[in-house]
Amino acid sequence: MEPTTLTTERLTLGPFAPEDAAEVHTICQDPDIQRWTTIPSPYGLQDAEFFLSRIVQDGWRTDTEYPFAVRLHEGGPILAAISLHNPRAGSWEVGFWTAKEHRGRGYMTESVLALARWAFTDLACTRLEWRAEVGNTGSRATAEKAGFRIEGVLRSALPNKGVLRDAWVGALLPSDLGLPGPLPYLPAARSES
Repeated sequence: MEPTTLTTERLTLGPFAPEDAAEVHTICQDPDIQRWTTIPSPYGLQDAEFFLSRIVQDGWRTDTEYPFAVRLHEGGPILAAISLHNPRAGSWEVGFWTAKEHRGRGYMTESVLALARWAFTDLACTRLEWRAEVGNTGSRATAEKAGFRIEGVLRSALPNKGVLRDAWVGALLPSDLGLPGPLPYLPAARSES
């Protein structure tokens, strides 16, 4: 798929460009981004260049990952990054980080909802999953504000810097956003006790 651009009332979610390397590198010096995401730590300029030239490009080319730079307007500074990745059986996973100085303004919740609507309408996504290491309360708050239902803890499910960690998992369905799903959904019957 060719990279696409999504817009919200305040934001543009668009393709990264090779010239974003220095900016991505600077943002990813944040200890919280290095702690809670799977980016290398320490994070060098060569890591940002590899991300932009290989991961971003290969993801779009092979339809396995769709990374977006989040900006207030097209061409503005990067506020955050968000991507869909790990497609399986109609389900995608969302991942994200926000530059420290732009946290707490609702940008990521707005970005997650825009990406979810795109996934459900253009990609025939049946389920959007979110995972984060247990303890990453900022990521969990964003997911919950976007409407994700937290489904539990997956033990030893998140490899990060050579260590397996427990992960929260949540999901958003098309119906959670008032959208039709590509397939009918039959929830499990709940027994009364």
